[in-house]
Amino acid sequence: MKLIPRVLVTPEAVKIIRQLRDQHGELMFHQSGGCCDGSQPMCFEKNEFKVGANDVYLGDIGGCGFFMSNSQFEYWKHTQLTIDIVPGRGSSFSLEIPLGLRFIVRSRLFREEELEHLNPIYSGEEYLENHQA
Repeated sequence: MKLIPRVLVTPEAVKIIRQLRDQHGELMFHQSGGCCDGSQPMCFEKNEFKVGANDVYLGDIGGCGFFMSNSQFEYWKHTQLTIDIVPGRGSSFSLEIPLGLRFIVRSRLFREEELEHLNPIYSGEEYLENHQA
């Protein structure tokens, strides 16, 4: 069975990611699990937000690494995340906010038979060791 991605992205969100990449260069996403907007995915210029041992790399979306804090991952580890874009203005430092848009998470629980075939996760440190720019 093919490995199942832990994080997906909608075509609409990919369009905005491309627009942001054209404007800002390489990007990355992080979901911290803080209150309010901190529980939503945030888009940053690559290496602007420092990831490390307390973060988990879940995969790439639109050519950008997607990270989540370890504590937040504990709540989401049984779900497949889909990153989408919607109209609205959040109160975060995420790069899409000035466009009047915000990235959001949609999710579904993995089926029992999928759990053994998930893409592996890596700590932020492991990711950085293998993907230094």
